[in-house]
Amino acid sequence: MDVTDESFQTAVLARSQQVPVVVDLWAPWCGPCTTLGPMLERAVAATQGAVELVKVNVDENPRIAQSFAVQSIPAVFAIKDGNVVDQFIGALPEAQVAAFVQKLAPAASEADTLVVEGSEVSLRRALELEPDHAEATNRLARLLLDQGQPADALALLARIPETPSSRALAAEARLAESGVDVGADGAAVDDRLNALLERVRDDDSARQEFVDLLETLGAEDPRTNAYRRALAARLF
Repeated sequence: MDVTDESFQTAVLARSQQVPVVVDLWAPWCGPCTTLGPMLERAVAATQGAVELVKVNVDENPRIAQSFAVQSIPAVFAIKDGNVVDQFIGALPEAQVAAFVQKLAPAASEADTLVVEGSEVSLRRALELEPDHAEATNRLARLLLDQGQPADALALLARIPETPSSRALAAEARLAESGVDVGADGAAVDDRLNALLERVRDDDSARQEFVDLLETLGAEDPRTNAYRRALAARLF
């Protein structure tokens, strides 16, 4: 996915605590970038979720480029547990790109293989083998939500440490339990947020619903930061 200066902390540094993240710094005018990008995508896809890829347009997100002290592109960094563990500059042959990515991927466990299968039966079996398997937990929670079982999804998510993915799923589950339509059109969501904003100071449930709605909007939605500022103004 594309990452911005605003979403980098969550989408890369926090996410890298759960899975290695490859950061591809590129720009539309960079010829070698357009060659390297598809190679990285193929190499990361081959890990079947063991490694994730994000792309950063350095023209639009200069703070990220500055944080890596990038002087030329393409520039690729491997992030694990919030730290740079490997990197290269310039376009490489595809075999070297694949080797770079594969070094980051841990050997798949039986539970990992079951998660890739993706059925409810296989996900439950994966959690029998590894009760704290984050990806199995998130995927099963997603299935439970789609089946209209938000309480079961919440109970499942409570068993693992919070991550950006699990936090978003939990927010959706709490909203579903309350009968809130997370798929409502933008105007309806705005109306709901504005109504909740009048109650957030003294009403814990209103405050939780407000925060959950922002979580489901996501950091990329321009309304999220505006409503977060409005919440802070009401609370503090």
